Amino acid sequence: MKALLVQRALDEGFSKLRICAPEVVPEAAARLQEFLAEGRHGQMAWMAARAEWRGDPCALWPQARSVIMLAEAYTPQSDPMAGLAQKDRGVVSVYAQGKDYHDLVKRRLKRLGRWLLDEAARQGQSGEIKVFVDTAPVMEKPLGQAAGLGWQGKHTNLLSRDLGSWFFLGAIFTTLDLPKDAPEISHCGSCTACMDICPTNAFPAPYQLDARRCISYLTIEHKGPVDPTLRPLMGNRIFGCDDCLAVCPWNKFAAEAREIGYQARVGLPELADLAGLDDTAFRERFAGSPIKRIGRDRMVRNVLYAIGNSGMASLAPVAARLIGDPDAAVADAARWALARIGDAPV
Repeated sequence: MKALLVQRALDEGFSKLRICAPEVVPEAAARLQEFLAEGRHGQMAWMAARAEWRGDPCALWPQARSVIMLAEAYTPQSDPMAGLAQKDRGVVSVYAQGKDYHDLVKRRLKRLGRWLLDEAARQGQSGEIKVFVDTAPVMEKPLGQAAGLGWQGKHTNLLSRDLGSWFFLGAIFTTLDLPKDAPEISHCGSCTACMDICPTNAFPAPYQLDARRCISYLTIEHKGPVDPTLRPLMGNRIFGCDDCLAVCPWNKFAAEAREIGYQARVGLPELADLAGLDDTAFRERFAGSPIKRIGRDRMVRNVLYAIGNSGMASLAPVAARLIGDPDAAVADAARWALARIGDAPV
């Protein structure tokens, strides 16, 4: 049945499937508690709220006997860092360039899970499943390494020798007892490219991340004004950051994305255009995109930081129009942008 499952997963569009037991990440809970105790999760209170489930898959669903981990490639077709030089435009993380991966991956997981239960029934077994895609208290990366999908690199993201950096993770918990795979080991060696390139020095040590300094966290999860000392380091990144992923040498083996929905449709939007969006226009523009969840105010705040970092006097009027914005963080960002450009009001 496992061989059939692997082939079915590939037929569904997944790039790789591996299986582990729920209890094979006993160190995850302690590492999570250390991360939380040091406050490195920032404003992500949801990480602490369900820490017991997040740190122990067995606590999340005690009846589960197998965790099926799946990878789905979203490899970009061009250099994701090329846009950093276009100061009048905003850079959006590769994963958010197309349709929302939560919907696409979850749909595939459900189909694969239903097939698994049907196949098990044909072989005289009964079981149950639960599917997860980044929205439940599941530590996908440690489970992915335990299952053999790849290993957590020094930037804490999962890497694979045959997929590179660019893949989403999905999980199917099941009560079926399926054959398990061997865990993967680290193949980073002495390489520190991901740590060295981080604009904000968000990695206090190899295999450790301080989210409070991570541009992905700052542009997506952080509410309110960003620390003024970090704003200049954000450049024109307005949603996420791919630097640590993009420089990984293992990307020479990156698998091609098969899902057409992951193809870029956001591109490199003009900062002046985004700064003028109201809430309705923002929702319409980013419908069906992961970007929609941060809302207009946070996006415009990010755009204003990018305008401030652009050094382009031509964008000063754009920032000036937002000094009186009802959102305090947006208004603060507008004033900061004008001061950076050198056209601050007296």
